[in-house]
Parts: sequence; C-alpha cells; structure tokens
Amino acid sequence: MTTFDLGSIKRRQQVTWASGDFHAVAVTITIVGELLCEAADVGADEDVLDVACGSGNTALAAARRFANVIGVDYVPALVTRARDRFAIEGLQGTFVEGDAENLPFEDDSFDVVLSTFGSMFAPDQERAAAELVRVCRTGGRIGMANWTPEGTIGELFRITGRHLPPPAGLRPPTEWGSEERVRQLFGDGVSAVRVTKRDFVFRYRSAEHWLEYWRAYYGPTLKAFEALGDDTEAYASELLEMWQRRNVATTDAVAVPSEYLEVVATKA
Repeated sequence: MTTFDLGSIKRRQQVTWASGDFHAVAVTITIVGELLCEAADVGADEDVLDVACGSGNTALAAARRFANVIGVDYVPALVTRARDRFAIEGLQGTFVEGDAENLPFEDDSFDVVLSTFGSMFAPDQERAAAELVRVCRTGGRIGMANWTPEGTIGELFRITGRHLPPPAGLRPPTEWGSEERVRQLFGDGVSAVRVTKRDFVFRYRSAEHWLEYWRAYYGPTLKAFEALGDDTEAYASELLEMWQRRNVATTDAVAVPSEYLEVVATKA
C-alpha cells in the first residue's frame, strides 16, 4: 500500500493556492456560486458556511439572499479579499482562516454548507467529506460544485499530471466530480443526494490569452510552469491544443465549456 505525508501535501497546496492571484480567476466564475445557492435553496436568515471560500464568490451569493454567512479558507490573502468584497457590497459576513479537513466549528452548526471548487482539493477526501457532514445540521443541505474528470479542467489536471506526476496513490480531486464517488464519500451521513451536470463556459480573447492569464494568476498552473523551469514548451503546447480543440466560439475569441457536477445532499 502506498503511503504519503498528507500534511506535507497540504502545506504545498496551501503555498500553491496562495501564489498568483486566484481572485483574478474567481471573479470570472461567479455565476457558479449563484447557481449553487439556488440549487441548495439558500434562504434568508439561514446559517450558511462556505468551505474553502477563496475570495468569497459563493459566500457573497448566499449573503445576497440575506443568509447569515461564514466563510473559511486556509489562504490568509483570500480570506482578506473576501472580507474586502463584502465591505464593498455592504454585506454582512464573517471570514476565518481554517482547514477544510478540520473545520473550526461545532457539530450541527449550519443549515447549509457549501463548497465551490474548494473541498474537492483536500488531499484526504474522506476526512473532507466527513467535515462537511459534521458541521451541517440534521435535515440541512450540503451543496458543492466539483469539476468532473471528463471536463476541460479535468483534462487540464491530467495534462499537468503527465508533466509533473502527483504523489503515487493520491486520489485526483476530480473524483469529486463523479456521482458514484460523491455518494461513496458521503455514505450514510446523508439521506439524499441530487446531482446535476452543468457547464461553465470560460471566455477569453484567445487560447493564448487564457494561457497567459492562468500562468500568471492560477496557482496550480503558475507553479507547474515554475517547476518545469526551462522545459515548458511541450506543456504549453498541450494546453493550447486542448483549449483550441474544446473551443465552441464562432468569433475570433474563445468560449470553452468546462463540465462540473453540482451536488446537493441532505444530511441524515
């Protein structure tokens, strides 16, 4: 059986997500958080937790519905950015630093627990799932948006993995984009699971513009290029080919759908 140091992996992940400026990418996908709040039926005065909240997209969506919102993330700069965004919009919310695998909240604390492309990246998937269930009240909802293995982001991760193989035995985060795996992870902790496959469409001026943008701002891509050093030509070429192949735009710009799994589970 392959063993690896999950703590070390998590520390490297934290550095990765703190690099670049994830907020610059997050603001392009805000609609996903809005759709997730609708799917989870977030209502006024409900207690809502946004796990691995990043710069606050989904937390903002919940607060706009007059929910009582707390966001948690392990990247201090993103927590600060989320607070700033709430202040700019004049919304009420609380943000704390914390780990998706060890949430700093009591059992049964929230009516709704949400995570948009967040908890799926925790290296210990079983523990992350257990934490989502633990802090949700009985009968409450757990809502997630998770990239699928078959989608554009799933292919991006596979390309990166071919050039920079992950630790042997580490389960890919896109497993959270499989209905079978989600049901397995939540197990008896939930009484019902509803899944919907959706596409988010990334829109950039060109494939080259996308790659330049993500190389500068998206931590995993930035760190991959850094790790490859001078040997980046093949990696960049594969990424551009993938983006161009998946482009559905009829103009000179690019529009690239990326499939994700929208999950709404009810705590047992």
